Amino acid sequence: TQYSFKEVFGTLVVQKKVFDVVAKPLVEDLIRGKNGLLFTYGVTGSGKTHTMTGSPGDGGLLPRCLDMIFNSIGPFQAKRFVFKLDDKNGVDVQCEVDALLERQKRDVMPVPKPTPGKRQIDPEIADMINVQDQCKVEEVDEDNVYCVFVSYIEIYNNYIYDLLEEAPFDPIKPKWNNCNTPVRNGDFIPPQSKILREDQNHNMYVTGCTEVEVKSTEEAFEVFWRGQKKRRIANTQLNRESSRSHSVFIIKLAQAPLDADGDKVLQEKEQITLSQLSLVDLAGSERTNRTKAEGNRLREAGNINQSLMTLRTCIEVLRENQMYGLNKMVPYRDSKLTHLFKNYFDGEGKVRMIVCVNPKAEDYEESLQVMRFAEMTQEVEVARPVDRPLCGLTPGRRFRNQAFQEELSRKLEMRGGPVDAETEEQSVLETILQNFPPLPACELLDINDDQTLPKLIEVLEKRHKLRQMLIKEFSKAVLTFKTVLQEFDCSVASKENYIKGRLSEKEKTIAGQKTEIERLEKKIKTLEYKIEILEKTATIYEEDKRNLQQELESKSQKLQRQASDKRRLEARFQGMVAETTMKWEKECERRVAAKQLEMQNKLWVKDEKLKQLKAIVTEPKSDKPERPSRERDREKPVQRSVSPSPVPNAPPVRLRHRRSRSAGERWVDHKPPSNLPTETVMQPHVPHAITVAAASEKALAKCDKYMLTHQELASDGEIETKLIKGDVFKTRGGGQAVQFTDIETLKQESPTGRKRRSSPSNPDPPEDAAESEWTDVETRCSVAVEMRAGSALGPGYEHHAQPK
Repeated sequence: TQYSFKEVFGTLVVQKKVFDVVAKPLVEDLIRGKNGLLFTYGVTGSGKTHTMTGSPGDGGLLPRCLDMIFNSIGPFQAKRFVFKLDDKNGVDVQCEVDALLERQKRDVMPVPKPTPGKRQIDPEIADMINVQDQCKVEEVDEDNVYCVFVSYIEIYNNYIYDLLEEAPFDPIKPKWNNCNTPVRNGDFIPPQSKILREDQNHNMYVTGCTEVEVKSTEEAFEVFWRGQKKRRIANTQLNRESSRSHSVFIIKLAQAPLDADGDKVLQEKEQITLSQLSLVDLAGSERTNRTKAEGNRLREAGNINQSLMTLRTCIEVLRENQMYGLNKMVPYRDSKLTHLFKNYFDGEGKVRMIVCVNPKAEDYEESLQVMRFAEMTQEVEVARPVDRPLCGLTPGRRFRNQAFQEELSRKLEMRGGPVDAETEEQSVLETILQNFPPLPACELLDINDDQTLPKLIEVLEKRHKLRQMLIKEFSKAVLTFKTVLQEFDCSVASKENYIKGRLSEKEKTIAGQKTEIERLEKKIKTLEYKIEILEKTATIYEEDKRNLQQELESKSQKLQRQASDKRRLEARFQGMVAETTMKWEKECERRVAAKQLEMQNKLWVKDEKLKQLKAIVTEPKSDKPERPSRERDREKPVQRSVSPSPVPNAPPVRLRHRRSRSAGERWVDHKPPSNLPTETVMQPHVPHAITVAAASEKALAKCDKYMLTHQELASDGEIETKLIKGDVFKTRGGGQAVQFTDIETLKQESPTGRKRRSSPSNPDPPEDAAESEWTDVETRCSVAVEMRAGSALGPGYEHHAQPK
C-alpha cells in the first residue's frame, strides 16, 4: 500500500528539521496577524506528545515555537497590562496610568512562593527550552508593540477543562481522588467544564478560560508545564503514560501600532490585531480490545475514538463539498474538538497535521486507517485568511523617537545638566529649596514675646525678595526661550517656504505629466476605436468567408449526390441489361430444348413405326399382327437427354397409381407463438390438424403425423420458414416418439435480384438413367415431377414433360 504526503521524516530526524518544515511557517503567519492550527495525530504510543513537547536536551515543537516568537518580538514587547483581554475573545489597550495601577495592585497581592521540591524540575525544563538556534522571524513590524497570552485546556470525555485554573479548597463538598472516588480529607475538587461560545467575528472560544500574559520563553513554558501536570494520563496495555484527553495549548499574540510620535500605543480598537496559534496533542486512536480497557478507561477510549471519528467525518464532508460542488452541512457540533476549531476549517487560518506512525506489526491495521485519513485530508482546501488592515502611519516612528530621546539626553549632558529627567527635577527642587532661608520657630510661648514675629516677618520678606528674583529670572528665561522659539519658527517658515516652492515645482511637473497622460489616453482611445472598427470589419469578412464556405460545401455535396445517383443509375441499367440478356438467352435455350425434345419425340415415333413395320414384315403370315397400343406408348417414359438413344428392347414400366399418404391421417401442427406472418401467397395448410403452441403427449396420442413450423433469418435478410415433418409412433413404454422424415422450406425472394443457379439435386445419378442435369429453375418448373417420399430412384421416377 502506497500513500503520498507533502513531507516524510525518517526515524532519526531531529526536532529542528520537523520544526523548520512544519511549525516555522505557522509562527511567521502568527506574527503577521494570521491564525494557525497544528495537530499531532496517530495511534497510541506513536510519539505525538514527544513530537509536541520534546525531551530533555531536545525541545519539541511547542518550546521552539515559543522561543521563535520571543526572539522576534523581544525588544518590541509592551509593558504588562497594557493589553488586556476581555471575556468575549477580544483585546483592549489601556493607557500607561491604568497599566501602572494594575501592576502595582498585582505587586501588592501575595504571590505563593514555589516550594523547593518543585524547583527540582527546573533543570529539566531548562534543558527543554534551551534552544541554541536563535530562530526568529525576519521583517517584523518595528512600529508595533506586542503582547503574548497563553492558555492550556484539555478535552476529556467530550468536556472542556481549564488546566491552568486554580481549584479552590472547599471543606464542605466531598473531594475526589485520582481513582474518581469521593473522599472527605482531600485537597482536590473536580474542575468545572467550560462552555464554547462564538464571538462577534464568528470565531469559537472557551469562556472563562485562564489566559496568562507571559514575557519570555521560560515563563510561558513554566505555565505549560504547570498545566501538563494536571493532564489526564493513565497506564494502559499499549502505553505506560497514555494521554486520555486531547490537549490544546493556545498562544495569542496581540499587537497594536504606536502613535504618530512613536512613543505610546495607539488607543484605537480597530487597529488592534489578535492572532492565535493552537498546538493540539490529540489522544491516540486505539482499539479497546487491545488495551483491555474496562470501566472508566473503556469510557475514555470510546469518547476519544468518537471525537476522532467526528473529525474524520467533518474532513470528508468538506472534501465532498469542494470536489463535487455539494452543500452538505458539516457536523462540527457533534464533538467539542471539531466545534472549537470550526472557524479554522471555514477559512480563518492555516491548518497543518503531523501524522505519527509506529512501525509495530500490532499497529498495522490502525496505522493504515490513520494514513488513509491523513492522505485524504490533503485534498481539502482551506481559504486563506484576509490580511490585516494598514494603520496608515509613517513607518520607522519607534526608532526616530528613540533617536530623538538619545539626542536630547546628549545635549543636556553637554550643557552640564543631568541626563535623567527624574534626577533633573529633583536637583532643581533641591537647589530652589536650599536658596530659600529656613523658617525660624513660630511658637509663641509668652504673651510678651516680641522677637519671634519680627524674625518671622524678616524671613518671609527675604523669601519674598528671593521669589521676586526667581520670577525675574524665570521671565528672562521665558523671553530667551521665546526668542529661540521665534528663531525656530522663522527657520521652520523658511523651510516651509522652500518646501512649498519645491512642491509647486513638483506640482507643475505632475500637471505636465498629467497632460501628457491625458494626451496618451486620448491617443489610446482613438487607437482602440480603430482596433474596434478593424475587428468589426474582420468579423464581417469572416462571416462572409464562413457563408461562402458553407455554400461551397453544399454545392460540393450536391455534386457528390448527383454523381452517386448517376453511378447508381448506370449500375441499375447495367443490371437490367444483363438481366434482360440472361432472360432472352434462357428463353432461347428453352425453345431450342423444347424443339429438340419435339424432334426427338417425332424421331422416336418414326422409329417405333419402323420397328412395327419390320416386325410385321418379318413375322410369319399365319400370326395376326398386333397393333401397338397408343396408350402404352404414351405411358412409356420419355428420356430427357439432349441426344437420346432409344432403347427398343427395354420393357415398358407399368404405370402405378399412388394414393396420397396423408389421406385419412391426422396431423399435429406445432406452431410456436413467436412465429411471424410472412405474407406469402403459398401458406402451409394441413387439413384435419390439431394446432398447438407446445407439443404435448395428449395431442401426439391422437395423431400419427407431426409438423413443426420453424422460422429463422436467412443470409439475405429475409425470413425463412421451415416445415419439419415426421411420423408419430408408439414406444414400448406406452408413450409417443417422433421420427423426422422430411423438411420443406418456404422463402420469400425479390424478383429484381439475380437468379440463383442451383446445383443438381442428385450428383451421382444411376448409370441406367440417361438424364441430363437441369441447370435453372425455369426449365425444372416446366416439368411436373411426382416423386415418392423417401424413394431412392431420384428425380424422374414418373414424369410428364410438356413444352412451356
